Amino acid sequence: MSYIDLIKEKARADRKTIVLPETNDKRTLIAASHIMKEKIADIIMVGNEEKIMDGARWLEVDLDNVKVVNPESCDKFEEYVNLLYETRKAKGMTPEKAREILLNDYLTFGVIMVKANDADGMVAGACHATADTLRPALQILKTAPGVKLVSGFFILDVPDCEYGENGTFLFADCGLNQEPNAEELAAIAESSARSFKSLVGAKPIIAMLSHSTKGSAKHPLVDKVVEATKIAKELYPHLCIDGELQADAAIVPHIAKSKAPGSEVAGRANVLVFPNLDCGNISYKLVQRLGKAEAYGPMLQGIAQPVNDLSRGCSWEDIVGVVALTAVQAQLV
Repeated sequence: MSYIDLIKEKARADRKTIVLPETNDKRTLIAASHIMKEKIADIIMVGNEEKIMDGARWLEVDLDNVKVVNPESCDKFEEYVNLLYETRKAKGMTPEKAREILLNDYLTFGVIMVKANDADGMVAGACHATADTLRPALQILKTAPGVKLVSGFFILDVPDCEYGENGTFLFADCGLNQEPNAEELAAIAESSARSFKSLVGAKPIIAMLSHSTKGSAKHPLVDKVVEATKIAKELYPHLCIDGELQADAAIVPHIAKSKAPGSEVAGRANVLVFPNLDCGNISYKLVQRLGKAEAYGPMLQGIAQPVNDLSRGCSWEDIVGVVALTAVQAQLV
């Protein structure tokens, strides 16, 4: 059974309600139909019900059991307006502005439904930039208690791969923090360990990646990763973590023996923490396209309730997978 099939089984065991606000995108409509058919989650779609159902008929998909909420006729609209106002009034929000936003911005409307506990999570990003998807989540839901930093990660499931956890890896940060400092990299490592444990179920073995292995190169970028590893070991002594490591030393056992002898992580890593967003984003896309991996994300970690992003190049199958992962995240809140 594949990794995502296992996640779907977990989602079915305690079914959650997920909002899909991008109802003008055919991939979302197709995904919603499959999610309901597979009983992965209950789905709320935001928008005009007549238009959504017309789209479903044109695509020949069944959305009969999907709940559609139209902001213009929603019974709880004024309650949502007040919730958005109260949440953001310190930042200049007014009731009038909240009403305008919720009528016109379906992503914010979806997040408010999560905030109000009328849904357990939201998935969007198929036709919105990451910043547009994540901004309302960060502004309205805030960070989870005790979390220092919200970050983004991908779960990658690489076919016929002997590395990682039977070919399954967590890559971070691939979607949010552009140039994390050493303290932030350490926080990303800790959050990634918890995400890997909860979503994969195996022991997280964390490599702090660099273009250098154990002093083979000298550069401020290397110094940052070395310092991040030191901080993580001090703050989170329970973690199995090492760095700085080159990617091959992190995952290939025979290379690890020559480049990082004695490391408990080298050659075994299943959680890869990248030094910046460029490295992480480029790497996951290369593994996805050249390694034919299934890539799910960017998922958010460290936020109070689950909201997750999609690549604008995603397929409907990708949406189904991210919804399943979001549902499992919601089980843990």
